[in-house]
Amino acid sequence: MPEIADNGRTWLLSGPTSSYALHLTETDELVHLHWGPGIALADAEALAALPPSERGASFESPLDGREEYPVEGGPRFVRPALSVRTDERRGTEWSYEDFEADADGLRLRFRDAGLAVTLHYRMRGDVVERWTTLRNDGEGPLELLRADSATWTLPERDDWRLSQLHGRWAAESRLTRSPLTYGEQVIGSRRGHTGHQHLPWVALDTDATEERGEVYGCALGWSGTWRIAVAQLPDARVQITGGVGYDDSGLLRLAPGESFTTPVFAGLWSDAGFGGASRAWHAYQRTYVVPDAEQDRPVLFNSWEATYFDISEEQQGTLARRAAAIGVELFVVDDGWFGARTGDHAGLGDWRPNPDRFPNGLKPLADQVHDLGMQFGIWVEPEMVNPDSELYRAHPDWVQFQSGRKRTEFRNQLVLNLAREDVQEYLWEQLHGLLSSAPVDYVKWDFNRCFTDAGWPDDPYPQRLWVDHVRALYSLLDRLRAAHPGVAFESCSGGGGRIDLGIMSRTDQVWTSDNTDPLDRLDIQHGFSQIHPARVMAAWVTDSPNAQLNGRVSSLRFRFVSAMAGVLGVGGDLSQWSEEELVEARRWVDLYKEIRPLVQRGDLYRLRPPAGGLGAVQYVRGDESVVLAWLQAQRFGEPVPALRLRGLDPTASYECRETGEVHRGAVLLHRGLRTGLRGDLDATVIRLRRI
Repeated sequence: MPEIADNGRTWLLSGPTSSYALHLTETDELVHLHWGPGIALADAEALAALPPSERGASFESPLDGREEYPVEGGPRFVRPALSVRTDERRGTEWSYEDFEADADGLRLRFRDAGLAVTLHYRMRGDVVERWTTLRNDGEGPLELLRADSATWTLPERDDWRLSQLHGRWAAESRLTRSPLTYGEQVIGSRRGHTGHQHLPWVALDTDATEERGEVYGCALGWSGTWRIAVAQLPDARVQITGGVGYDDSGLLRLAPGESFTTPVFAGLWSDAGFGGASRAWHAYQRTYVVPDAEQDRPVLFNSWEATYFDISEEQQGTLARRAAAIGVELFVVDDGWFGARTGDHAGLGDWRPNPDRFPNGLKPLADQVHDLGMQFGIWVEPEMVNPDSELYRAHPDWVQFQSGRKRTEFRNQLVLNLAREDVQEYLWEQLHGLLSSAPVDYVKWDFNRCFTDAGWPDDPYPQRLWVDHVRALYSLLDRLRAAHPGVAFESCSGGGGRIDLGIMSRTDQVWTSDNTDPLDRLDIQHGFSQIHPARVMAAWVTDSPNAQLNGRVSSLRFRFVSAMAGVLGVGGDLSQWSEEELVEARRWVDLYKEIRPLVQRGDLYRLRPPAGGLGAVQYVRGDESVVLAWLQAQRFGEPVPALRLRGLDPTASYECRETGEVHRGAVLLHRGLRTGLRGDLDATVIRLRRI
């Protein structure tokens, strides 16, 4: 519940360790007061009483760097969070109306003629959720050129450092940190989906380590085109603005009575370093974002790398029997089960089982999988269509395209215009019918190409498809989950191309990357863990040498321990594995099931980054802990270094189950590592239990 000053113009939201405060001045300007360590309401009122700086006289704005939600217009020069246009004018000259505060948070209401603006604030743990609602109460149309979710203002500090996650296909979520310089640094996606190039998250610090120091982080919950701008202003203040869309060329046109609610742009302050910030983000997502996060995700087998498009009911049954024998709990048939889908050239859009491959539909295979004690899953890519498909031949106007221009194809496919209601209804009928026709427990939802010809020739405001595609995607997922509550969904986009808080609120896990090389995965998983929990991070054990990417040879041991850091899956061709490999795989799967509650629901401590030498992570839950360690290489006879563990009770004793040693206080592991790591590209699992 927000605290409110007696004058009703200063508000304070507080979590377990942090506070967020804002103030409405006597001239009705909404300014930021504090974001950081916990303070009392009296402290916030004292901050509100301080006079504003007059630096710069007429060449600088007294609002820049102080305003809580900068709008376009008036005495402002910073990047606006809100840019609005009507037939008469552009910009906003708003006035304060009132506020509402209750257990669900704080809402501040403003108005500019026919435009009603509501700023929302909600504290969940130490995460502040912010979003904005814009409603057209006027008599004519109103165009939203830019409608960001929030602007975050950081305290004045020297030498800010910016962390972000960058990458590309098969090399996603790689962490980079660099000094923040004057001006703006902008990250985002103009591709129609979250993108492989950046995750919508940034963090700023000055001197933080993994376990000590202040860290400010922001994460956007949107699965389409987006932008986050980090600006160091001329007076050294820093503001972070983010929201839907990349450019300012127009998002939506609101008719009278229509409204738009932005996605959540969440912010977190932590004084426990990057590790503490990560654990707070993970706890927030497990508690408030991810569906059914208290349930551990099953070990899955996925057929893609084993069979690619060459599948049949008999062959999948053979793989299912082998998968069940090693302890797999969920069997997933990937691409190639539907329409004329014998390659990537045809079939997308025709969501009916291929009669030659599955003459009686999917139900016989699903029943066989269930009889083996496993759940059954399928792969779909509903937002796409092949030109060689029944759907496209019947409805060529259902795709995104520009009149008079070539329809660009990637992977022989086009993007359906999901903003169209007839497309939405078609997909609902197809997918609802599919999930009703067979006992399907799991859907891997893919998205394998970016927007290119994002046109809608028949619509009076065609650029709305960038926003409405995502809103329709969310609506379709919500509708399917409501109709089929027992079905779990995975978000995939050529690997890690659609990972954000928005899609995570509607799916049970995400496919982290198409790169299944276990060594490459350590860097990808290290970056992913900065913001997202292991509970949603799907990771597979595939064949060696790694045929898809680099030909690297790695042991089954290394591949399993790499994948056990998240939601374990198997994607190798089990029909080609030897009996010795299958027996070893069963041992690793059994071990994973033992440690799964710790990995998927425990607190993560990154003991050593994966870059060179020894990398290790630790999970702690209750009286138990587990360490996963990977030795990439040894040089010059150097011994395996010891690891000092985190998150344990310093007054308690812990038994190492692998060595029988008993440790007290701050546990220093050495013998377990030396006996568990036997050479280059080796890995080990070490379990500890309080005694």
